[in-house]
Amino acid sequence: MSTTEATAATNPEMAALKQRLKATWESGDYGAFAIYLERGAVDFLERIGIEPDTRMLDVACGAGQISVPAARAGAKVTGVDIATNLVEQAQSWARNEGVDARFEVGDAEALPYDDASFDLVTSLLGAMFAPQPDAVAAELLRVCRPGGRIVMGNWTPEGFVGGMFKIIGRHAPPSPLMAPPVKWGDEATVRQRLGEGAELTLTRRHYPFEYPFGPAEVVDLFRDYYGPAQKAFAALDEAGQAALHAELTQHWKAHNQAADGGTYCESEYLEVVARRAG
Repeated sequence: MSTTEATAATNPEMAALKQRLKATWESGDYGAFAIYLERGAVDFLERIGIEPDTRMLDVACGAGQISVPAARAGAKVTGVDIATNLVEQAQSWARNEGVDARFEVGDAEALPYDDASFDLVTSLLGAMFAPQPDAVAAELLRVCRPGGRIVMGNWTPEGFVGGMFKIIGRHAPPSPLMAPPVKWGDEATVRQRLGEGAELTLTRRHYPFEYPFGPAEVVDLFRDYYGPAQKAFAALDEAGQAALHAELTQHWKAHNQAADGGTYCESEYLEVVARRAG
């Protein structure tokens, strides 16, 4: 039994939280939602520089946004995610693309793989949402071989998405057991979590959000398809839902750079490249 599994077994509140998080990510339809995130995912993957036959693990892989393209580029890809339906979507996409990638249901805090199993461990806007970040950091380091790389993309507290999470949190506060996900976008925190086991390169970048409809409709998209937003709205009464929708819409309007009736915003994220110590 891993340390995380042992903690969950002895802490029923944490075990219950993890079940709620699994249900959250299985709600909505992240595959449909992530269509609009494709451009940023491609940019992230291109900077990694995938070599053929690289043993790659994509943690919190979602519907395969970077896993499937990496497999297409010749990597030997394994994707793992807590949400069963997203794993099924990734498997279906890989079959349709005719690429050799395997996808499994699993927990970023207790990865079901041997030590030093992978040359490259990635997580784009995924592992940052696990509730126990120290356990995540330990697992990312454990499964990466000495000399291998861990590459993450994590929303920053100061960025556009960080601001959106603050708004949602004011209306529907998260569990006190949940470590703030955006701390993975704080450089000092990342150095504390990964710095002793890896050489770090931290770069602030911008992720594009582009939609062919206005800010209010973007908020509708989040409410209908993005699990955390869907659950936040569901926790509120009618008046609370209206207030949350109005504040989120104003947030998108204030940052919208589009002039054609659509929506274009950029959100800062921290690109983490950690070279595993030998």
